[in-house]
Amino acid sequence: MKKLIGFALFFVLAMLVACGGKGNTNEAETMEEPAILEVDFSVPETADTNETVELKATVTYGEEDVKDADKVLFELWEKGKKDESWEVESTNNEDGTYTAETSFEKDGVYEMYAHTDARELHTMPKKKITVGSGEAVIDSEEESEHEDNHEHHHGETAKGFSMHFAHPEGVKAKQEVELVSHLQMDEEPMEEARVRYELWLDGSDKHDWVDVEENNPGEYSATHSFGEKGLYHVVVHVENNDGLHEHEEYEINVE
Repeated sequence: MKKLIGFALFFVLAMLVACGGKGNTNEAETMEEPAILEVDFSVPETADTNETVELKATVTYGEEDVKDADKVLFELWEKGKKDESWEVESTNNEDGTYTAETSFEKDGVYEMYAHTDARELHTMPKKKITVGSGEAVIDSEEESEHEDNHEHHHGETAKGFSMHFAHPEGVKAKQEVELVSHLQMDEEPMEEARVRYELWLDGSDKHDWVDVEENNPGEYSATHSFGEKGLYHVVVHVENNDGLHEHEEYEINVE
């Protein structure tokens, strides 16, 4: 009788261990990292004046080709003249690629974004192209101001909205640094916004996304470690429940 009871207890314990193992497996599966929206932006490095140039964005979400992006819009401008940018709508080829054609009427260096909205995310990889003999002469003072500020506004900024990014100094590679942004609406701290930082090394197609927390009313911060030395682009994305969607771009030199 004692042997029978002992066997029954052993059987029950074995079943509990097995069930617990399955539960851990399921939990591990549900803890998988979310997929990332990525855009492979393809542009020729050089072109002649008035030559037709193809702009191509290949959009993926994880391992999935995104065939139904909400928007892929190309924004272009001559270097140093961001305020004179123009936009070109893309054609959805329904295979994950989005293309457009454009041309440039004069020599110079032109920069461009592929603004991409899909899966409730936004990304905007940047490229440049040299047309004809290349870059025109830009006033040194104007160029310096452009490089120091280098802010990007998509369309018109929402009325009453303002953003201040606390530009960090002396940033070192592989050392954590705090990135802080202050947001205001109608001169009052803007609370409960959804803020993310999009970061990438100049010339790289790999973009990192960092979620940001609100530590004080209107103050949003996150820590990040830059993997290597170089010039990094940082785009501050801001959204809220009232439909606001703003983003500004900055540059950080990492030593």
